[in-house]
Amino acid sequence: MATLATPVRKRGHEDRPAKEQAPAVRAFRATPFTYGTLLIVAAILTTPLVFVGSIALAGDATVNNGGFTIIPREFHWDNFSRVFGTELPVGTFLLNSVLISLFSVVGQVLSSGLVGYAFARLRAPGKNTMFLVVIATMMIPTQITMIPQFILFRDLGWVNTFLPLIVPNFFSNAFNVFLVRQFVSRLPSELDEAAMMDGLGFFGVYRRIMFPMLRPVLIAIGIFTLTHTWGDFMGPLIYLNDESKMPLALGVQYITATSQAGQAPPWNLVMVGSILLALPMILVYYLGQKYLYEMDISGGSAGVK
Repeated sequence: MATLATPVRKRGHEDRPAKEQAPAVRAFRATPFTYGTLLIVAAILTTPLVFVGSIALAGDATVNNGGFTIIPREFHWDNFSRVFGTELPVGTFLLNSVLISLFSVVGQVLSSGLVGYAFARLRAPGKNTMFLVVIATMMIPTQITMIPQFILFRDLGWVNTFLPLIVPNFFSNAFNVFLVRQFVSRLPSELDEAAMMDGLGFFGVYRRIMFPMLRPVLIAIGIFTLTHTWGDFMGPLIYLNDESKMPLALGVQYITATSQAGQAPPWNLVMVGSILLALPMILVYYLGQKYLYEMDISGGSAGVK
């Protein structure tokens, strides 16, 4: 009598004993101790910011007496308007910071995207060696190139202009190029090939296909560049001489130098300038934090979500 043969099923993951299966990942559950620790750490980290706000709202008598407190006891909101009525053109400082930062962001986004895409997709002899040279420039301290750059810009006649602070950003930097290259290299190359079959060249592929997909990493580069240029102090200090061309980061320091000999600097106005310097960066990070999270350079999948 013939018997039906039953197929032998290989032992898979579902046939493993319970002891052999990988343990399930347990979700982290916060306890009251966790929340208490976080509150203490948050209070310690925010204390300097609260102190800055307390000084900014203090009156002139409190500044002269030095009777500052961490918790504000005075609320002189007119200090935020008085700072624009000083001998220094604070409004011009603010406008200069906006102009320098915006042009620098545009330069870094355009140049870093193109250079990073070229390193990731174009085929050229010595490309990898050149990329290693670019990455190696990250290990050169800024202080080493400071004097040669100043001599170069002086010979070009760019001293006391915005050009030394803006033009270098149109040539990207090693870190931003690395970010874009890592992002593009993990995107499927079939996208480029399909676009080239439709008649697009390298620049057309970048403009129509890659540039929209690079939005998270390019926005992150813009945020990093804006943070650096908005708070840059050393660059304007070296290249700018006229007060009408100084950005806010350098102008805040000049507010402390307007007091007479033996008189305390107007620390309340100085702290108002510091708040004006810090508040835009807080708003930028708050509005752009989702793009920073989407910039997954390890998987390169943020652009195709």
